[in-house]
Amino acid sequence: MISNLRSYRVFFTLALIVGTIFATTIDQPGYTDAYYYFNAGQRLVQGEGLTDPYLWVYINAPERLPGPSHTYWMPLESLVAALGMAIGGANFSAAQIPSVLCLVGLTTLAFWLGARLGKTRRHAWAAGLLVLFSGFFTPFWTTTDTFALYGFVGASSLVCMGRGRESGGWRWYAVGGACCGLAHLTRADGLLLLLILALVALWPGSQLSWKRRYMRAGVGIIAYLLVMLPWFVRNLSEIGTPLPMGGTQTIWLRGYNELVNYPPGVTAGEFLDWGLNNILQSRWEALRTNLGTFIAVETWMVLGPFVLIGLWSHRQEPLLSCASLYAIALHLAMTLAFAYPGYRGGLFHSSSALLPFWAVAGLLGLDRAIAWAARKRRWNRGQAAFVFTTALVLMAILLSVGILAQRVQSWNKNAAFYQIIADDLPTDAVIMINDPPALYYHTGRSGVVVPNADPEVIPEIAARYGVTHLALDVNRTQPFTRLFWGEETRPFLRFVRLYDRGTADPKDDIRLFEIVGDDQ
Repeated sequence: MISNLRSYRVFFTLALIVGTIFATTIDQPGYTDAYYYFNAGQRLVQGEGLTDPYLWVYINAPERLPGPSHTYWMPLESLVAALGMAIGGANFSAAQIPSVLCLVGLTTLAFWLGARLGKTRRHAWAAGLLVLFSGFFTPFWTTTDTFALYGFVGASSLVCMGRGRESGGWRWYAVGGACCGLAHLTRADGLLLLLILALVALWPGSQLSWKRRYMRAGVGIIAYLLVMLPWFVRNLSEIGTPLPMGGTQTIWLRGYNELVNYPPGVTAGEFLDWGLNNILQSRWEALRTNLGTFIAVETWMVLGPFVLIGLWSHRQEPLLSCASLYAIALHLAMTLAFAYPGYRGGLFHSSSALLPFWAVAGLLGLDRAIAWAARKRRWNRGQAAFVFTTALVLMAILLSVGILAQRVQSWNKNAAFYQIIADDLPTDAVIMINDPPALYYHTGRSGVVVPNADPEVIPEIAARYGVTHLALDVNRTQPFTRLFWGEETRPFLRFVRLYDRGTADPKDDIRLFEIVGDDQ
């Protein structure tokens, strides 16, 4: 087992260098979530408070713009991005610094887990490198999204639970509860971690008395509440409840676009009226997609079977059993309850906390498979383990570099459209568009999202938020499709311009409309 600090320093330095290289390949946030967190952090640093000058969803929408931010998503990513910008300037590069550091923390945690459970340098280095070069996660680690932050604080909470279960020490539950609070401040589904902490503390089989188990669960919950208290107070002041409740409506979604319904939300009755066949089909679709996420995204495409072998063979190991409980709860929640948000990105985001455990479990499972094959084929077991582990890490590096190159090529080129629109419109224009956070980042213009509703709601939304123009592209909601193709018109819309993306396919064009009075 690795016990000297030099190995940790060497790996930490390597992770910092690689993470910094990842960050420098990304010129801008790249997609809605990352734009949103960056914009809120930048406005905070610039003295605008935690406010949004746009709407990307109508759930918990304010009466006017700007309004309070983070009434759907949680705030911690914006807060740590703001910390980076307070130190390095209100720019994207400075906002990336906390994400890089969280990635380094997450990979170093994987290095430690590999050393502790695998007890060799090979396990430590392979686990750390697998998380550092984590395939589909790689491009997302160092932009301004929650992947690295949630991965680090979420994995830390699971480690603390495992150590608390091993030692019985209440301090581990206290630190674990605080990490659960940080995880919840990062993502709403981080609350699952607190439920797992209570379950681990109370799980039968401990040598502690029931009174001491309840005390440890209570310590963890109190630590969680202390971390969350400032956010509860802020929300009570801004929206009247400790936590926004609108997000729970996503349980009843009958399609992902219903996230931007206007008026917002779907009721349980509407969901049940959808019919049992549709409900079961939606959950089957979520199950298939989430299973694919486990295989291709969470376990490096090839490591999944070995992860399961490692988890089963080391099922008495608290550090792995805590991660297993969280994984089961997370995958069930993202399949049965939050099906559409889950398979459209929720599971991907929150499974980042599982990567260190999957890396180590996969390596342990690979060792068992190699031991079995060595007996059958008379391999040199140590040599085979080194060869297969090296091949696995090299494959992860190649996969990660390829995915990173593909993603950043797309992310770094998406500014042109927004800049063209800004040049064509008055400076006070407010635009209904598919991605208001991206519009604001690139142009400073306010906007609201294209709703999943009949276009007849446009005048109402325009009057409420001062919207002057409508931009439709390939990502429009279904009710706006006929408007996009010119198959119907509205008296309150005047066609302004067609933006041709320069391809032969007209589906990727953008059509701009001005919102006018019925008499014009």
